Amino acid sequence: MAVYKFYKLSFEDWADRLTADKTQAEKWKTVFAEHPEFFRLDGAKERASLVWRRQFPRRYDVDNERVLTAEEYRSLPAERSARMSRNPLSSSDIKALVDTAVSMHSRALEHQKDKRWWVALSSAAGALLGALVGKLL
Repeated sequence: MAVYKFYKLSFEDWADRLTADKTQAEKWKTVFAEHPEFFRLDGAKERASLVWRRQFPRRYDVDNERVLTAEEYRSLPAERSARMSRNPLSSSDIKALVDTAVSMHSRALEHQKDKRWWVALSSAAGALLGALVGKLL
């Protein structure tokens, strides 16, 4: 998504690009929808894009693989402007995205572990209660 020529595609097209399996479109739609910090859906919620690429103007010529100046872009015929996209991300941008995703995932796992404190406490309480009941009987 970070370097593909076109920054916004349908879920089916992203599934094909990412996994070579268009039948996984629903899975990718869910991933995109659950992570708005990384992905944006279009108004009709039929296509997704990487948020970071949306910061760039749509002046990347996918055929010539170069960024057009504002003047060059304004002088394009309508059919050529359809072949414009947003700049691909640099390797440092991609690294920053991956690092952010890994960090967020690690924090989510830690949070999940922190929520299970009561399991150990209830086990200890159950053992204590069992010992007390056993002693009384």
